[in-house]
Amino acid sequence: MSQLSFSLVQTNLHWEDKTANLDMFREKINGIGKTEIVLLPEMFSTGFSMQPSALAEKMDGATVQWMADIAAAKKIIVGGSLIIEEDGRYFNRFVWMQPNGQYGYYDKRHLFAYAQEDQHYASGNKRFIASVKGFKLNLQICYDLRFPVWARQQAQENNEAEFDVLINVANWPERRSHAWRTLLQARAIENQCYTIGVNRVGHDGNGMYHAGHSMVVDAMGEILCEHEHTEIVETITLHKQSLDDIRQRLPFLKDRDSFHIAP
Repeated sequence: MSQLSFSLVQTNLHWEDKTANLDMFREKINGIGKTEIVLLPEMFSTGFSMQPSALAEKMDGATVQWMADIAAAKKIIVGGSLIIEEDGRYFNRFVWMQPNGQYGYYDKRHLFAYAQEDQHYASGNKRFIASVKGFKLNLQICYDLRFPVWARQQAQENNEAEFDVLINVANWPERRSHAWRTLLQARAIENQCYTIGVNRVGHDGNGMYHAGHSMVVDAMGEILCEHEHTEIVETITLHKQSLDDIRQRLPFLKDRDSFHIAP
């Protein structure tokens, strides 16, 4: 059965300094051994900034090209969110860059009004589920984690799972770390999937401290790895057979509610 290796990059970010961040991430990624997917935090090139007019790029801009170059050179998938301008609107966009230069993306659905993100960015209305080596991966960004309906496995033919891994990249502050840790475990249990949360550490430009707690959780809610406060790159291999065994032994997904999410 299939297995898939993920590398989680938990690090401090240089506030609104793209060049410094991209140089830092290049060095960290070049130091990773064998892996297949590298995941970076939310707004990895700038930090969680409310200055999109000054920092946004197009999809053919320097940061997306940087992702393409790294993915091609290392023969990996690179995923993380950045500030994108499109048709006069700004998006907090999770770009999923493949080594052949093709990419998909997910625009953050739930904008963090508490920090006025909704005043500066446009909301997305479509989920993006990537497929890699027999795994289906559902991409989300930070605040999305608080909304279980958006993450819920929707009914499929033959009661199959819609996705196998829920990935959330974040700038989630330490003062709400308990919620972050609890919700990652809850999303794993209720959806019978792996969850991966990739957070930053350190203080941002607003003085907000982030403790990390990047983690991987299995479908039973057990934490497979977790790191707090420190900069670290963690590589972990997930096994599809382990997930399938849980779903077969505890076939809870067949009892899920059928519903449709409106745009």
